[in-house]
Amino acid sequence: MIVVTGIPASGKSTVAAVLAQRCARGVIVDGDTIRAMVVSGCVDMSREPSAEALWQLRLRYQASLAVAGVYLQAGFDVVFNDNVLGPLLDELPGLVPCDRFHLVVLNPSPEVIRDRDRQRAKTAYTAENGKFDWLRDVLTKETPRLGLWLDTSRQTPDESADIIIAKLDESLIFTDPRDGITSFMGFTG
Repeated sequence: MIVVTGIPASGKSTVAAVLAQRCARGVIVDGDTIRAMVVSGCVDMSREPSAEALWQLRLRYQASLAVAGVYLQAGFDVVFNDNVLGPLLDELPGLVPCDRFHLVVLNPSPEVIRDRDRQRAKTAYTAENGKFDWLRDVLTKETPRLGLWLDTSRQTPDESADIIIAKLDESLIFTDPRDGITSFMGFTG
């Protein structure tokens, strides 16, 4: 299982698709798809999220990883992509349905994020949602430096996937369900 995270417009969905396509039996579990299942009462994250927004975000992670678990048990390789940022990243190993997984954090430059957001159909950074600077701060200042961090500013999705595959050992995170201890391996700056 590979978890691909980063702020909106960092390329998570695109890179996740390339990674899953390279597997003999690959599945993408997309956090946005799980979020869209909530047809009423959805509370989105914001700069200062409410308790309800945080609860729904954690619920989305749990639902996504439950789906991932079904496919993992059936013998598929799973790529889960979502915005798992800040202290919430520390909670992720307790939700993952396996004893180890790969964590990749996409971290392109601010200029690349702005360009990518302008070019895509779903714009994350609107007047209602605000600028991305606060999310970038959460990523760079509040997110634990776990797994493999990649500056994908000058890479195509295929090149990013090549690097991720070549550096899988650097992205490996072990969770020990017997005693609740989690150990993290593989960090690149």
